[in-house]
Amino acid sequence: MSRIAVFPGSFDPITCGHESVIRRAAPLFDKIIVALGVNSQKHNFFSVETRLEMIRATFADLDNIDCDEYSGLTVDYCKKIGAKYLLRGLRTSADFEFERSIGQINKQLDYQIETIFMLTQPEHTSLNSSIVRDILRHGGPAEQFIPQEAWKIIQKNN
Repeated sequence: MSRIAVFPGSFDPITCGHESVIRRAAPLFDKIIVALGVNSQKHNFFSVETRLEMIRATFADLDNIDCDEYSGLTVDYCKKIGAKYLLRGLRTSADFEFERSIGQINKQLDYQIETIFMLTQPEHTSLNSSIVRDILRHGGPAEQFIPQEAWKIIQKNN
């Protein structure tokens, strides 16, 4: 049986914090699917295609990292692809409380799926996609917060 984990999110854009958690988790799993949750009611800064391209470029050097898009419940997506683990990064105690609630509900929806929490690196504690989008929107220096390969894609598309 393969150890498949799903790291769900909007990744709008992917940040160095996301990258760090996924790279540190990569040796723990046979495969990690970076799963881009698509919500048709949400207006995103980057298109689904661009976000998937950024994710693929960021992890092109790791054979056990894939990306995909999905809609609906994350637990249903996990069942569909045979994943038994949900991977989540924690920056703060507020993240823990939020993610714990979701993890417990997911456990009620499917008792076979385990939620695994990883702490972010201290330098990424204040980093999130909303802040990075705001910096980008206002022409600020966002390069330091975005993985190098993803930044190249952003530059190419501007």
